[in-house]
Amino acid sequence: DGRPRTSPRGGSASGKRFQKEPQHNAASHSTYNQEEGYVRIYLRGRPVTNYLPSDVEDYDINAKHPAPTEKLKLDWVYGYRGRDCRCNLYLLPTGEIVYFMAAVVILYNVEEQNQRHYMGHNDDVKSIAVHPDSVTIATGQVAGHDAAEGKPHVRIWSSITLETLHVIGLGFFDRAVCSLSFSKVNVGVNLAAVDESNEHVLSLWDWKKEKKICDTKSSQDPVLACEFHPMNDEQIITLGKGHIHFWNTAGGKLVKKSGIFEKYDKPKFMLSLAFTGNGDVITGDSNGNMYIWGKGNTRISQAVLGAHEGGIFSLCVMNDGQILSGGGKDKKVVLWTADYQQSETTQVPEATGPVRTLCKGKGENFYVGTTRNAILSGDMGGDFTTLVQAHTEELWGLALHPTQGMFLTCGYDKNVILWDFEQHTQRWNKFMEDGCQSAGFHPSGEVVAIGMTSGRWVALDVESGDLYTVHTDGKEQHDIIRYSPNGEYLAVASHDNYIYIYSVKETGRKYSKVGRCSGHSSFVTHIDWSADSTKLQSNSGDYELLFWDAETCKQIVGSKETRDIEWATFTGVLGYPVCGIWPEGSDGTDVNTTARSGNGNILATGDDFGKISLFRYPVNHPKADCNSFKGHSSHVTSVAFNEDSTKLISTGGRDMSCMQWSVV
Repeated sequence: DGRPRTSPRGGSASGKRFQKEPQHNAASHSTYNQEEGYVRIYLRGRPVTNYLPSDVEDYDINAKHPAPTEKLKLDWVYGYRGRDCRCNLYLLPTGEIVYFMAAVVILYNVEEQNQRHYMGHNDDVKSIAVHPDSVTIATGQVAGHDAAEGKPHVRIWSSITLETLHVIGLGFFDRAVCSLSFSKVNVGVNLAAVDESNEHVLSLWDWKKEKKICDTKSSQDPVLACEFHPMNDEQIITLGKGHIHFWNTAGGKLVKKSGIFEKYDKPKFMLSLAFTGNGDVITGDSNGNMYIWGKGNTRISQAVLGAHEGGIFSLCVMNDGQILSGGGKDKKVVLWTADYQQSETTQVPEATGPVRTLCKGKGENFYVGTTRNAILSGDMGGDFTTLVQAHTEELWGLALHPTQGMFLTCGYDKNVILWDFEQHTQRWNKFMEDGCQSAGFHPSGEVVAIGMTSGRWVALDVESGDLYTVHTDGKEQHDIIRYSPNGEYLAVASHDNYIYIYSVKETGRKYSKVGRCSGHSSFVTHIDWSADSTKLQSNSGDYELLFWDAETCKQIVGSKETRDIEWATFTGVLGYPVCGIWPEGSDGTDVNTTARSGNGNILATGDDFGKISLFRYPVNHPKADCNSFKGHSSHVTSVAFNEDSTKLISTGGRDMSCMQWSVV
C-alpha cells in the first residue's frame, strides 16, 4: 500500500516479528475438538487454542455469526491536521469552519458547538479548496489501503447535504493530492490540482464533466501552494521550494513562466501567497520577506523585507483590504495596511504553537490553524480562544472514567489530556517528561495511572492532574496499565515481556510491589482482570494467551481452571469470545485493540486499516460478520465504551486523532 506498515504498539514498519513463516488463513484452517472442548485457529501458521466455557453445548464451528444490529455514528472529532498540511481552514457562510483530520472533513459550528462530518474519504485528507459558490468543496486524499478505492483522488461534495457530487483523478494522481484550487471568474468550472509525485504534476480539470483538460510536470521540488488568480482564469500560480511559477492555461495547455527575483534574495522556500483587491500577488517566504508581484507580471514590484523573523507561513487579505501575515518561528500575526505599512502585531500563545494558516472570520475576527494541530479564534487585540487542540504525535493511550462523562488520552507528544464527553472540551492538559503509551482509571475514579515509553509509570489526581507517585519497572514502554475491579491491584504490562503487579492502598494513592509475572516470550499486548480481581489473562506479540494468579504472580496452567473465569473487561484479541474477529488471510497483527461493551452485547475492534468494527459478543465463530466504520486513516490503536455502552471513543495512532461515536 505504499506506506510503512506499523507493528502493533507503535514502532516502525515491518515490526512484524515473524517474517518468514508460511501464511495461513486465520479463518479457513480453524478446527473444533469436541472431546477436549476447544476451537483452534491459526495466526501466521501458529495454532491458537481457545477453550470453550463448560456451559457451551452443541457448538458448531461452521455456524453463521451475524453482525449486530448496532451501528456507530460519528459525533465528534478531536483534532486538526496542521502539522504537515497547509491552506486547510476556511469559514463557510453557514458559520461553520471547515478543516480535516485523518480521513474526515469536519464542519464545526463554534457558536452552536456542533460538528458535521464528510466521510467520503478512505484515507488521510491532505488538501481542501472551497468553490466560489461557498457551498461546493473539493478535498484530496493520499494513497490508501484499498486496492480499488484507495488510489489518491479528489472528491467534490456539497457542504449542505454532505453528498459526494464527483470523484476525479482515480488512477491519475500519484501518492497524494497536496494542493487544490477552483477557478474564480468563470463561476468555478475548473479545478487545479498538484500531486506529490516526483514531478509534482499540475493538472487542470473540468470537474463537473470529471474530465482532465491538461497536465504538466510542475517541479522536482515540493510544491506548497497552488491558486487560480481571482481576476484571470487563465493564470494559475504555484510556489514551493526555491520557486514561484506563473502558469498560463490559454489554449488548453499549461505554459510556465518562473518568477524572477533579480536583486532580491531568492529564498529557500516560498511558503504562502494571497491576492490583493487590485490583482497583485503577495508572497511570504522562509526568510521572513513579503514580495509583491504586480498583476500579470513575473517580477517583484515591491518588497517588505524582514516582515517576520523566520518564515511567513500564511497570508490572508481581510475584507477591508488590509493584510494579515502569520509567522512560524516568531509566532506573530501582523496586520498590514493596503499599502504594506505595519499597523498592528499580536502573538499566538506558546502552548498551541506557530501559525500554519490564517482564515478570515466575521468582521475583524480571524482563525488561526497552528503547526501543533490547534485552531484558535481571535483578533488583533490578542485574545485568542482555543477551539480545537489535541495531540501532535502518535496516539496510543486511552482510558474512560468509570462513572463520570470524561475520558483521558495520552501520546508520544508527552501530553496527557482529560476530556469532557458532553462539552467536547479539555478539563486539563498535562505535559509529562516522557512519551505516554497507556492509561487506566482507578475504579474510584479519583486516580489515573499513565504508562510511559521509558519504563516509568505515574499516578495522577483526576481532579487536578497533580502527581501522586512515580515508579520505574524495566526500561521499555508499558503497553497496558490496568487496575483490578476492586481497586486493590494494579497490573503494568510491559514491552519487556513481564507484567508487574502492585497492591494499591488509599484508593490509588499508595503502591507496593507484589511481584512480576514472568512467562511470556514476547512483549505483552493486552491484559484483562477477572471479575473477582484474583486473576489476569494476557496476550503477547507471539500470539500466546496466558493466565495468572494476581496474588502469587504465578502462571495458571490447565484449561479446566481458566475456561470458566468471568472477565471484568475483555480487551484482548485472543480467546474463545474473540476467535471470530480475525479477517480472511489475517496475520495476527491486523487487529490492535478490542473492547466489550458494558452490557456484554457487542465487541468493538480497531484494525491496521483505520476501521472500527462491531461484532455480536461473544465472537465465537470464525469468519464472523460485523459492521465496519471508517474515519481513522492510520492503525486504530485503542477503542473503549463508556459505562452505559451508548458511546465509543477511538484513537488513531499516527493520524493523531481521537473520535467520539454514538452507538445507535
